[in-house]
Amino acid sequence: MNSVDRIFAPALDLDDRLADAGTWEHGARLWPSSEQQTLTCCRVVDETHDIKSFEFRTSDGLPVRFEPGQFMTVSANVQGQPVERCYTISSPPTRPFLVSITVKCVPGGTMSNWLHDNMKPGSELRAYGPSGTFTPTIAPATKSLYLSAGSGVTPLMSMTRASIDLGLDRDIVFIHSARTPADIVFRDELARLAKLSPRLRVFFVCEGIGDEAEWDGPIGRLSLQLLSKWAPDYLEREVFTCGPAGYMGAVRGLLLEGGHNPARYHQESFDIKADVAPEPAPEPACEPADAAQATFTVKLSRSSKSFTMNATDTVLAAAKKAGVAVASSCSQGVCGTCKTKVLEGSVDMKHNGGIRDREVQKGFRLLCCSRPTSDLVLEL
Repeated sequence: MNSVDRIFAPALDLDDRLADAGTWEHGARLWPSSEQQTLTCCRVVDETHDIKSFEFRTSDGLPVRFEPGQFMTVSANVQGQPVERCYTISSPPTRPFLVSITVKCVPGGTMSNWLHDNMKPGSELRAYGPSGTFTPTIAPATKSLYLSAGSGVTPLMSMTRASIDLGLDRDIVFIHSARTPADIVFRDELARLAKLSPRLRVFFVCEGIGDEAEWDGPIGRLSLQLLSKWAPDYLEREVFTCGPAGYMGAVRGLLLEGGHNPARYHQESFDIKADVAPEPAPEPACEPADAAQATFTVKLSRSSKSFTMNATDTVLAAAKKAGVAVASSCSQGVCGTCKTKVLEGSVDMKHNGGIRDREVQKGFRLLCCSRPTSDLVLEL
């Protein structure tokens, strides 16, 4: 089906389009994950007192292809040091000429503070991606339950905006948790979208009322009682969750208590809002003697560079030792930023969900959790 056919697909097929990866494969280009692109800031929007949305266009003005819920890795020079962080794309892929990230200013956060203090219309930012597997394409569903807290609303907002832009009236229950009513991100827009799509139902729960004395919503945290009230059929829904790690753990426990099938539960598998990247995974404590002594040659197809490495090192670690710039962030096999195609050779990859089976079948590997078992040629 070509791009025109997809736009004018029969009405009966519309419900499948949000969860069809093919929907997002036309009409725009996909950034190679290993290459940086320059973004130019068009607009800065104050969402709450400590959260801003930064809207960008690409430097060449071309559209960008991504799936709703994916993230990109932004790069900046902060106080003389290169810093990279992952942020969800909060804009929908249905508006490919504008890409936005929505960032909470974390106390002491290196990148978030820099963005809040320095990014303005006309400013430029380098970015890798888009990347990530937290998208509707991982689990097509007729009924969904979106659960978010804080700035974890961003991937679910991209999914919701995309659904509305596609003209779908999808059955979505969207429950967002915040500290106070003033901390609810996209509060007015979510209310407006719910009016546009009758089967989109939006609910908020706040830990306290803050300065909003007229707040008449529930106070406290999401409970099984509230969930059963707002989504009495939650057992039948595909659940997508994003927020701080503690929130996601509590939500998962709550759903398990209520009897929800864990196979229908999906969460952003790393804290993409954190302003500090996780420490690299420790090297294995013990390796066979022959593995420790083995060395392999790694060639880069685009730059014609090459380096040698030990079998016990990850390809990413060895590349950085050799001075090769490779986009990376989590170093845990989770975020997918270092995804690179292996043109020749083989590796032993032990990832944590940052790459899809279809990408592996096409030859892609995560360099941060891959160790060579032969000489390699990489698409770098």
